Amino acid sequence: MWKVDLHNHTVFSKDSLASPQKMIEAAKAAGLDKMAITEHNNLRGALAAKEIDPDFVIVGEEVMTTEGEIIAYFVKEEVPKGLRPEEAIERLREQGAVISVPHPLDAVRRSAMGLESVLRIINVVDAVEVFNARVLLFDPANRKADELAEKYGKLKTAGSDAHTPWETGHAYVVMPEFSNAEEFKKSLAKGQIVGRKSIPFVHLASTYAKWAKKLKLVRVVT
Repeated sequence: MWKVDLHNHTVFSKDSLASPQKMIEAAKAAGLDKMAITEHNNLRGALAAKEIDPDFVIVGEEVMTTEGEIIAYFVKEEVPKGLRPEEAIERLREQGAVISVPHPLDAVRRSAMGLESVLRIINVVDAVEVFNARVLLFDPANRKADELAEKYGKLKTAGSDAHTPWETGHAYVVMPEFSNAEEFKKSLAKGQIVGRKSIPFVHLASTYAKWAKKLKLVRVVT
């Protein structure tokens, strides 16, 4: 069985300063067997990480639609932000990607899709992220997401939503080995969700990364 963290970001997302190399090293140190790199609205970090360690990295993308974020795995072509959810999903489907909805019911995050929008697309996505380590400690969003996945018979994903190396591995799926998108879906169906929430201060790291890049306080080498 593999331990697979399905939600991670690197310096190629605007709210992270972590290099792909550092994220891979941290994930392995945390005992993971695979990790998905899921940058905001681009594939650059995932492709850079895949080049470093092809067998360890799943190429993903977290796409901001007009109604919140969706997340996809085994992505081959970048999908731009700002599309209607249905159009983004159609573009991902055309390339054989596996599609999930990250932190769908997180009441704090503006990027969360929310129940009304999720229900409109629930029949055309493969999975729901039922454990996101960045959901606040007393927020029931993960439990509600799990209930949603159960009700509609969706596969379940989990991820640390790591933006720093020390976050990765806080949430993952224990699942059978796989080598492609179709095997991945079959493995998810047999998966077990494992996770612990990150401390709230992780959000400060993301905020710092955004401002540090904007004000050019740090030199980011990509």
